[in-house]
Amino acid sequence: MKTKVSRSSLPPAGQDVLPFLGMGVMVVASFFNFFGLNIAGASVLAGIATFFICKWRNKQPYTGSGLDLGSMAADLKNVSIWFWIALPIIMNILSLWIAKVALPEYVEYETGRAGAFVAIELSVVSTLQFLFFALGEEIAWRAFFQRQLNKVMPIVPTLLASSLLFAFGHYQPGPAAVVAFNLFFVFINSILYGIVFDKTKNAWVSTLSHFAANMFSVIVIVLFF
Repeated sequence: MKTKVSRSSLPPAGQDVLPFLGMGVMVVASFFNFFGLNIAGASVLAGIATFFICKWRNKQPYTGSGLDLGSMAADLKNVSIWFWIALPIIMNILSLWIAKVALPEYVEYETGRAGAFVAIELSVVSTLQFLFFALGEEIAWRAFFQRQLNKVMPIVPTLLASSLLFAFGHYQPGPAAVVAFNLFFVFINSILYGIVFDKTKNAWVSTLSHFAANMFSVIVIVLFF
């Protein structure tokens, strides 16, 4: 006996395609900087937009969505997660120490690159901007892109692929050694943010790690360079 499926019970047309379209835009936009088009931030906007559109279409609550503010306190009670949250700060300490010793051009390059979006200074406005950008990148690259890619790939290749694209989106022309140095540490930190997200399934927690690492670098650069 055949069971008749009601049309109303089927997903809306294109509902399953939308995440892949959003991911495709993010992949393509990540390479824009290599061609002199400084609009790689479009990848973040595409990820954020697709995340919220999919959430709205699926009538998905924030609980379990990858952006659950209510569970953040419980996530942070897990002592082991603080090790992963702090690791990007340690990586930034290492990168700035190496730069101080062997690659002084890196600090000028990084302040010029990041300073095009946010003033490298200790102020309330700058701090809020760093928080805003960290949250946006975590929604796009972790809550949306990593989560979607992990549905079809194991977590290790998912972290590698998403972090490589994340690093490409931070490319700016400059001396080859400095550019490679910057992209390497962006890539490593992206993997660490991805691990935080994978362990908590919460972009608010990975945002905390991302924001803390960025602000630590700003404090060190302003006070000691």
